[in-house]
Order: sequence, then structure tokens, then C-alpha cells
Amino acid sequence: MEYTIKQVADMANISTRTLRYYDQIALLTPANISDAGYRLYSEEEIDRLQQILLYRSLGIKLTQIQSILDDPEFHTLAALEEHQQNLETEKDKINQLLATVKKTIQYTKGEITMTAEEKFEGFKKERLDENEKLYGEEIRKKYGEESIEKSNEKFMNLSKEDYQKMQELEDKLFIRLDKLAETRDLETSVAKEVYELHKQWLLYSWPNYSAETHKGLVQMYVADVRFANYYNDRAGKEVASLLRDAVIKYAK
Repeated sequence: MEYTIKQVADMANISTRTLRYYDQIALLTPANISDAGYRLYSEEEIDRLQQILLYRSLGIKLTQIQSILDDPEFHTLAALEEHQQNLETEKDKINQLLATVKKTIQYTKGEITMTAEEKFEGFKKERLDENEKLYGEEIRKKYGEESIEKSNEKFMNLSKEDYQKMQELEDKLFIRLDKLAETRDLETSVAKEVYELHKQWLLYSWPNYSAETHKGLVQMYVADVRFANYYNDRAGKEVASLLRDAVIKYAK
């Protein structure tokens, strides 16, 4: 069976203009062109469009999606299972936030009491889930399941005051990284302070600190583009390598 561009657009709840663009960039090419010049899509293209939209919902760029789908190693079932896991994670995060918002509404109405910890519990969970989604697989491979679970548990048990201190430390870290980027001189007190601030920040969630583990972590910050982008994008300049170099120099 074949579908016209309008039928596909209606099924997928997207515009025909989007489908034409996908064809233009060779992301989704119609199976056939009718004698009258109309694009016709087969079931195979419908399945590919579903994959495209699923990946788009995860915030993946079109160029990356094309590389994924055109990879000969790509397997639809494995991709769908990955989508399911990501959606389950997202659902858990949303449920946690909804519970927090619901409690806050009841608290505001005077219907219940709410501890300080409860007021920001959902936001801690959201941050933990986001980190797990982005970096979970890599850090578990590097540091082991047990270490990461202990770290997550320590983070979730932070008091409101400690959580705020952790955020303040990270803010200070970026201020010092910005200063260090001006000279890129590791012999300065600013470079040592970058190391110390990052160490203090880590101690809020790491159950067992060691200099070697710290050095290994910052090496990952540079080797993995997602870690590097977090630091570089937030700073508005390249600072991930500066953080790595400062930690390697001063961690003992």
C-alpha cells in the first residue's frame, strides 16, 4: 500500500512542508513518484518516519538521526526498546515533578504541611534523572554500578541547605573558570581554586573521594563531547580542558 504526502502528514500530525524538507535533505525519500508528480510513501517509509519522529522527540538533530538510521548496524527493535526506556525515565521524572507540584498547591492552599526537603525533592530527582539519561551508561562502565548507586543515594539524601551549597559551589566554579580562561595559566592561585571548588562540589555526592578517580572523571569531561559541551556551553567558551588540566595538576 502507498500513501500520498497529505495522508502521511495527517497520520504523523506534521506538515507536508516538513515531509518535503525531509525529502530534500534525503532523510526520508518517497518510495515512488506518481505519473502526476505526487510523492508516494510505502510502509517502509512510514516506519522510518516513526523512527525520525521518535528521535526528534528526544531532541536529536536531523543530521544525527540520518547517521543513526543509515548505519548498517542500526536495528529497529533495539532502537524501539531504547525509546521505551527513555520514555519510562521521562515518565518517572514527570510523575515526581507532578507530585511535588501537587503537594505545593495543597501547601499553598493551607491543606497540608510541607517540609523544606519535600519542596525541592522533585527538582533533585529531575536533575539526577537528567544526569542518568545523559551520562549514566558511561559513568557506570567507568566506576561500577555500586559506586554510582551510592553516589546517587548520597545526592538524593542531601538536605535543602547542602543542595543549595552544592549549587553555589558550581556557580563559583564557573566564575573561576571564566577567570582562568583569560590567562590559561595553571600556575596561578585561580587554577588551584578551580580544582578545590570542583573537589568540594564532588564531595556532596561522591561517597569515596580519591585523586585518581577525580583525574579520571575530568579526563572523561574532555573525551566525551556531552560533558565538554555542558561546561563549554554554560561558560560560553572552552573551559572543559582547563578544568581537566587544573585537576590533574593539583589533585594529590
